[in-house]
Amino acid sequence: MKVLGFVGSPRKDGNTSFLVNKMLEGSKEKGAETKTINLTALNIKPCQSCYGCKGGSNECIIKDDMQNLYKEINESDGFILGSPVYMWQMNAQSKIFTDRLFAFFGSKAAANKKNVILAYTHGNPDSDMFKTYFDYTKNMFEFLGYNVLDLYAVGDTQNKPVESRKELFSAMKELGAKF
Repeated sequence: MKVLGFVGSPRKDGNTSFLVNKMLEGSKEKGAETKTINLTALNIKPCQSCYGCKGGSNECIIKDDMQNLYKEINESDGFILGSPVYMWQMNAQSKIFTDRLFAFFGSKAAANKKNVILAYTHGNPDSDMFKTYFDYTKNMFEFLGYNVLDLYAVGDTQNKPVESRKELFSAMKELGAKF
């Protein structure tokens, strides 16, 4: 079994990275091979809405680092998408990645049946502040054919970094073990 962890935060060792890696620990403890991928370190261009991916091959025609990620996703059993919340939704790096998953939509690609966990961090003290957006995103992934195992949000990260919240570690690892 292989589980990928996509980190959309530009802060390499920040809250989102810690959250995703703690979830991957849970997967690894259950015997999964895991890999963390920092989206901000890659060259991923935005979707151009050209529908080139719908021309029969179900492959995006933009040649950038996303081509390698398609291969990684196809060879995995699922992934965690971790994003900080900027302006009430996932940040731009995570959104570009998500938009480029459109290439899999409607295809018989293995990626359409992947298990996914959506993980968010944000600075608002109310962890449910963005619940409507989180549910919307979960529904979008399910509509695209992914099996969303869970979504998890940690709020108030400006005052209480994820790394300092040991009381949440077991829940994070349990989520990763769901794969």
